[in-house]
Amino acid sequence: MMGYANAEQIASGIHFRLKARAFIVAEPNGKRVVFVNLDACMASQLVTIKVLERLKARYGDLYNENNVAISGIHTHAGPGGYLQYVVYIVTSLGFVRQSFDVIVNGIEQCIVEAHNNLHPGKIYVNKGDLLDAGVNRSPSAYLNNPAEERSKYQYNVDKEMTLIKFVDDELGPVGSFNWFATHGTSMSRTNSLISGDNKGAAARFMEDWAEQNGMPKQGAHVTKDGLEYLHKISGLPRRVSSIIPEPNEITDDLVQLASSYEASGGRRLSGSSITRRIRSSQQNKPKFVSAFCQSNCGDVSPNVLGTFCIDTGLPCDFNHSTCNGKNELCYGRGPGYPDEFESTRIIGNRQFLKALDLFNSASEEIQGRVDYRHTYLDFSQLEVNVPSSTGGEQVVKTCPAAMGFAFAAGTTDGPGAFDFEQGDVKGNPFWRLVRNLLKTPGKEQVECQAPKPILLDTGEMKEPYDWAPSILPIQIIRIGQMVILCVPGEFTTMAGRRLRDAVKEVLTSDSSGEFNDIHVVLAGLTNTYSQYITTFEEYQIQRYEGASTLYGPHTLSAYIQEFQKLATAMVANKEVPTNFQPPDMLDKQIGLLPGVMFDSTPPGVKFGDVSSDVPASSTFGKGSTVNATFYSACPRNDLLTDGTFALVEKLDGSNNWVPAYDDDDWSLRFKWSRPAKLSPRSFATLEWTIPEDAPSGVYRLRHFGASKPLLGSIKHFTGTSRAFAVR
Repeated sequence: MMGYANAEQIASGIHFRLKARAFIVAEPNGKRVVFVNLDACMASQLVTIKVLERLKARYGDLYNENNVAISGIHTHAGPGGYLQYVVYIVTSLGFVRQSFDVIVNGIEQCIVEAHNNLHPGKIYVNKGDLLDAGVNRSPSAYLNNPAEERSKYQYNVDKEMTLIKFVDDELGPVGSFNWFATHGTSMSRTNSLISGDNKGAAARFMEDWAEQNGMPKQGAHVTKDGLEYLHKISGLPRRVSSIIPEPNEITDDLVQLASSYEASGGRRLSGSSITRRIRSSQQNKPKFVSAFCQSNCGDVSPNVLGTFCIDTGLPCDFNHSTCNGKNELCYGRGPGYPDEFESTRIIGNRQFLKALDLFNSASEEIQGRVDYRHTYLDFSQLEVNVPSSTGGEQVVKTCPAAMGFAFAAGTTDGPGAFDFEQGDVKGNPFWRLVRNLLKTPGKEQVECQAPKPILLDTGEMKEPYDWAPSILPIQIIRIGQMVILCVPGEFTTMAGRRLRDAVKEVLTSDSSGEFNDIHVVLAGLTNTYSQYITTFEEYQIQRYEGASTLYGPHTLSAYIQEFQKLATAMVANKEVPTNFQPPDMLDKQIGLLPGVMFDSTPPGVKFGDVSSDVPASSTFGKGSTVNATFYSACPRNDLLTDGTFALVEKLDGSNNWVPAYDDDDWSLRFKWSRPAKLSPRSFATLEWTIPEDAPSGVYRLRHFGASKPLLGSIKHFTGTSRAFAVR
């Protein structure tokens, strides 16, 4: 999985599905912009290049690098292997073509849907503070910023959420996108289920809320009062499927009825099309799209209870985030500690409730032009003007990319291994030796990057191909008084504040007054990925974020200088030249992840047969968990992107089984395992925690999958558990 750089974190199931969500805003006969919010750890240069190629093939020059932004939400519970630079795919055993393709396809599809859905409408903007969804995880580095600067801010992280609300002239509200800074690390480095983490959860909750409240207008029957839904204490939000009838009176007949339905046994399916997901069965009607976008989250953790030593339970060392000198014992705690799923739900729910509040009270209408500026820069040798100690200006340079020793220490959201620690400006002789086997940094590079002790000189490592990027995109998107700064990395809180202020200063100095009331937001992890950007002062401390600021101590100054140029060009209505193009290294990618050899079951057993069933004649109450395990096959045979591996079915009044929950629902988890590492056999466990608002009735669990024989083609299968009563 991507995010914690933990090679042992191997995906083995689904918590809920990952999405790509997009909005397009177009002026009639004028400019247009596309913003994609991607449920992935970050954007990838190669993904962006391939999406743009496909858009060009479809639409000519309508959508291009200048007016398309693709931004990752920074979940650390998504697949890896979709980036092109070596250092980001080491832990996923190289490039994973299947993951790459499904991400590119999903982004293309969501842009095409948005393009086909363009209608006249209005946009509103609103902002407000959300206080309890993020804390600073490197406070000792933040404290190195000038006291005078820190005194301008009440908090050491940004608490403001900015939301835009889209209202279709005919359909009413059709969606909202918001930007708020907090890491996608509510799920830990040992989690193995695919998940959108807190931002993905917030989006799921808000889209479910919208559907329950009849948005967009379908003339559909609204089943629930919104407030009643919000104040539900069930803690397990869900989408109420419109196809589930309300239950008849509950009687003992339920149990009797349930006991008449045994497990179906596995059977072959003619194809995967039968496994449509519940939400995709309504493709023909407009959907409400709610995106929770990432901002300057570099030093912001959602684990808001603080950092503690797992051996003693005492708080970690403040400066180095260690416990008796060991970094691997120091972990941040989320609000649901020790349950990471609960922490994810709580931080997601806090963002959802804030977004809902801003959505419902949004009144400032966005007016003005749609515009954009974009350029590529070579960050390995960018000349930057910075103030000199004598009060004049001096020219300094950024450096080729390099990662410091503290990078390997990880963070309190996911500690590293061995004996690295944060705040290390010296390095250690053993690891220097190991490093020198890869690449010894030259004198010039060591001086350029100082005080960072270089662990991996990635910018100068080119075998088997580039280890780190040097050409990066920067971009400004303007929609009326809303200005989005698209940055290819993770800015820390103060770095983001400085960049926003610098751009705002340029735009508001325009004498026409056109930019007077602008809202500037920073969209992190956009278009490509280049790790962290700290302030010059934070860089000196060399905690994880500083050690991961690739291009040296003046990286932020370079961004500020170049973004100010883009803003100046926007004000003057001038184009921005670009002299660089990022490389397309698709043909160079190496993938060492072995494919699926073949799947098998024990003699006399079919794929989809139950290996461990729901107990006979059983009844379950709300809040309890039902399990069944099936003989299964590797999920990589078919990702069932439009389907589901897991389904809860309910018996309706006509004795038909109708789908009620699938693997995109919060309450249903799909877990896959092999009995032994090299075994061709595998099992799928479906785990349903019954929501408080599930109607009483007769239910069963159904598994879908696809098996690969040693010879021949992949075959789809399904099977069900025996039925059970819910009351």
